[in-house]
Amino acid sequence: ATIEESAHALTCLVGNLLASSRLAAGVVTPTLRPVYLDEVVQRALVGLGTGGRTGTRARERVEADVGTVAAMADSGLLERVLANLIDNALRYGVDSVIRVGAAAVGNRAVVTVADTGPGIPRGRAEEMFAPFQRLGDRDTTTGVGLGLSVVRGFVDAMGGTISATDTPGGGLTMVVELAGAGGEHP
Repeated sequence: ATIEESAHALTCLVGNLLASSRLAAGVVTPTLRPVYLDEVVQRALVGLGTGGRTGTRARERVEADVGTVAAMADSGLLERVLANLIDNALRYGVDSVIRVGAAAVGNRAVVTVADTGPGIPRGRAEEMFAPFQRLGDRDTTTGVGLGLSVVRGFVDAMGGTISATDTPGGGLTMVVELAGAGGEHP
């Protein structure tokens, strides 16, 4: 189990380093098309099952209710965005239930990943998205702080926005806004 967890952590680190390099070089070119969020969320959750830290037991803490919302997005990039946000929520939300939701708001698709963990200090939300930033976290065994930087880069490349806000009652909610695709899930 330790070897699997270490291999997964190394794979994630290499993936984030490569993605960060691609973003810095300006070579991320998403293919935007209508994407149904229920399908992307399920693929993101299946991908989490390969890591020791966020394997099956942790995935049981995730409640997803995205309805029939569709967004104009690159399916692969959005899957990586959601997998990273859910992974972070599982890691920092300690034993909290992670809620993934979505809504069509006007011509936008809004996706949220919420936990009831410790949250972040007021006024420091933007710092989370800087490369190599872990908001004073002294544990260097679980990452180097590239994940949210890569997430923001992918969301920006798809023409969307990402922000962090307090979860009512405590915790952190990550909010991703993308262009809506309209229509109902077939």
